[in-house]
Amino acid sequence: MPLATPPRLVRFNKPYGVLSQFTAEGKWQGLKDYIDQPGIYVAGRLDADSEGLLLLTSDGPLQARIADPRFKMEKIYWVQVEGLPGEDALAQLRSGVQLNDGPTRPARARLLDPPPAVWARTPPIRERKAIPTAWIELAIREGRNRQVRRMTAAVGLPTLRLVRAAIGPYTLDGLAPGAWAEQAVL
Repeated sequence: MPLATPPRLVRFNKPYGVLSQFTAEGKWQGLKDYIDQPGIYVAGRLDADSEGLLLLTSDGPLQARIADPRFKMEKIYWVQVEGLPGEDALAQLRSGVQLNDGPTRPARARLLDPPPAVWARTPPIRERKAIPTAWIELAIREGRNRQVRRMTAAVGLPTLRLVRAAIGPYTLDGLAPGAWAEQAVL
C-alpha cells in the first residue's frame, strides 16, 4: 500500500491589490502571479484591499478547518483606523457590535502602541493632516464579508489599512509582502 502524501500548507503574505484566487480580474492580480505550486487551494479569503496572511493547502479537511467559522479558528488583524480609539470604542468591539446582518461575536481588541512594524503599502493609505490615525489589534472567530472594516466603522473608526497577522497558530512571521513559505501543519 503506497504511503499517503502528507498535506501541504503554505503561508503567503498577500500584498494589497491581490485577490484570494489564482486568476486575476480587472485591475487586481491573482495568486498565480506569486505562487506557482500545483495542487494547493486557498483556505479562507482576504479582500483585495486587505493585506497579510493567507493560507493555502492541498488537504480538503484542513482547508475546511481553517476557513469554516464553525471551527472558530481565531484570526488576528492589525487595523489602522482614522481617529483615536477610546476605551468606549474598544469596549464596544470587545462586547460585539451590531451590523446590518446582525450582531458580531465578542472580539479581543486593544490599541497597538507602538504601532506594528509593517511594510510600506503601495499605494499608500490616504492621510488627512487634521485627523490622526491609530492601530488596533482585533481578534475574531467569525468571518463575515468585510467584517473587520464594518466593525471599526460601527464604532466610528473607519479602517484605512487592514493586515491579517495570524490565523490560529499560523503567523506572518518572516514573510515579506508577496513571499510564501511551506509550513508544517500544527
